[in-house]
Amino acid sequence: MGLGLFAYDLAGPRGGQVLGIALTIKMLAYVVVSPVMAALTAHLSRRNVLIAADLVRAAVAVALPFVTDVWQIYLLVFLLQAASATFTPTFQSIIPDVLHSERAYTRALSLSRLAYNLEAVASPMLAAALLTVLAYNDLFVGTTLGFLASAALVLTTRVPARARQERTSFTERLTRGTRIYTAIPQLRSLLGMYFAVACGTAMIIVNTPVLVGARLGLTAQHVPLLLAVSGLGEMIVALALPRLLDQRSDRGPMLIGTLAIPVTLIVTGASLAVLDGGAAWGPVLLLWLILGAAISMVLTPSGRLIRRHVSDNDRPAVFAADFSLSHACYILTYLTAGIIGANAGMATTAVTLGALATIGVTIAATTGRLRNTVTAP
Repeated sequence: MGLGLFAYDLAGPRGGQVLGIALTIKMLAYVVVSPVMAALTAHLSRRNVLIAADLVRAAVAVALPFVTDVWQIYLLVFLLQAASATFTPTFQSIIPDVLHSERAYTRALSLSRLAYNLEAVASPMLAAALLTVLAYNDLFVGTTLGFLASAALVLTTRVPARARQERTSFTERLTRGTRIYTAIPQLRSLLGMYFAVACGTAMIIVNTPVLVGARLGLTAQHVPLLLAVSGLGEMIVALALPRLLDQRSDRGPMLIGTLAIPVTLIVTGASLAVLDGGAAWGPVLLLWLILGAAISMVLTPSGRLIRRHVSDNDRPAVFAADFSLSHACYILTYLTAGIIGANAGMATTAVTLGALATIGVTIAATTGRLRNTVTAP
């Protein structure tokens, strides 16, 4: 929230371009840092890795309110997201070590996604309330406290030890996750789905502040409301999926979600092309709800595929590869959303991202089937 409004304040209507570049740097950090840190920390305590990453993120959040130039945003975003690229795959690799049955693991993924979505709903609404009495850069204080609370919770939690691993070279550890990932057809299909998700997410994250302010002519308080609506769509699906997946395979719901993304983006573009100002607010609210639901339909069950097709010893490396490869998709989509949004308008941006998302749909539908049977990596 704070970063989006900060970019709009520094660059005005071109704030989407600034934010798009900042988020592209974020994705570059994710793509490059995640496998490197997975290789470097392969033999360290996962709890210590999580705490260290949280402390780095808290330190960066403290520094953000003192930014005075765009290049400083880019530098701090890289440091912040490098720490996140260390934290998230490590966290993801712990869950299947705690919960061994697929049914329990599916519910854990749902609860994990729900926690993320509750934050996506509650945090923007809280931000909207705080913006009535605080400056937007004061929102970074809440971010700092959140990272410190996360570190404290991890410190008081017993984290399972890593599975015993044989000593290998750094190069072997660095490339192993990606080699295993790309050798499994089901995970290659998942990459296509991730690309469609990246298109929908880019439209929401990069252009919501500019869409609300420059295109719809509404106030800053409408930005967190629109973001909260997309989070609500994700939360609804995250709650509903575990029971559905007890009776169905992953492929059906995930493909439906993947297909819904380009359709929704193209409808968004058409709506913005024919509706003026505030008249588009209602349709955009509904479309952001649908986009959030479609994104969650893909992301919530994705960890099941890695758990099912990858051995215990290889999961940390493969989760890091999944994190890196999935976020590589955002490099193209964030740049597209920011640059086209700044130069051609929101309607053209939505249609362009919708067209790109159809590439992801094609890859997902034509690459390896997402079977529920266990296969050796």
